[in-house]
Amino acid sequence: MNPRHGWTDYQERLGRVTAYIHDHLAEELDLPRLAEVAHLSPYHWHRIYHALHGETIAATVRRLRLHRGSGYLANTALPVEQVARQCGYPNAQSFTRAFRTAYGMSPSQYRTQGSHTVFRVGQAQPAAAGYEVAIREVPVLPLAGVGHRGSYMLIGRAFETAFTRLAAQGLLRKETRWLAVYDDDPFAVPEAQLSSRAGLTLPPGALAQPPLVPFELGGGRCAVLRHRGPYATMRAAYQWLYGEWLLHSGHQLADRPVFEEYLNNPRDTAPADLLSDIYLPLAG
Repeated sequence: MNPRHGWTDYQERLGRVTAYIHDHLAEELDLPRLAEVAHLSPYHWHRIYHALHGETIAATVRRLRLHRGSGYLANTALPVEQVARQCGYPNAQSFTRAFRTAYGMSPSQYRTQGSHTVFRVGQAQPAAAGYEVAIREVPVLPLAGVGHRGSYMLIGRAFETAFTRLAAQGLLRKETRWLAVYDDDPFAVPEAQLSSRAGLTLPPGALAQPPLVPFELGGGRCAVLRHRGPYATMRAAYQWLYGEWLLHSGHQLADRPVFEEYLNNPRDTAPADLLSDIYLPLAG
């Protein structure tokens, strides 16, 4: 067997598992069912998953459920009990225990004291908290990826697909960068209709094959805000960037969509330490 073919075959099988998990986070997820999705032996598939992904399936499920929960807490007024159920936890107590372990505070504390709250008081607070906007000339970045429709919080499923396909085509590199472009304002467009794309950078001169779709980002000046913390808190950062920084900056926006780059891996990085750059394209 070709070793490369074997690696990508397992990646595609386990990619089906992660896609299934994304779609069924609110439900009970048992190992035999996930083994069926992977079309692998229930005796061995979990060891393969752990070896390839660097975390157990239980850790993946817990991370994705808490990621979704942090989004509800930061961006909605849903009661904690309801957030827990929508994230696959049987009650608020079990959700609170898991959330406190991962985020260092209870869900109620996170809602009022999480990193998203530094953007709520006005222009000065984010700068005082270490959030600064840099103006950069950003080169054109050739990418390949897949589209996503629906909640931006669920774009991870598209990234899993793009990663698996890029690896299968032999185009994945250690220096591969992970970016996403968000076409719509989530405050103006119904959640089910939101359009976004998850993309990974291509090696020089490389051409990706379907189902990956090539596209480009960058190619001009951008205002760049480096965000530290859970992805769920970034909506508040956007509100500050548009509603405070832009209005007082003297800059004009270019007719290109905002995009994000993810600088470390949520599989081995605590939520509080996740780093993301928000790129706001500027005219001129």
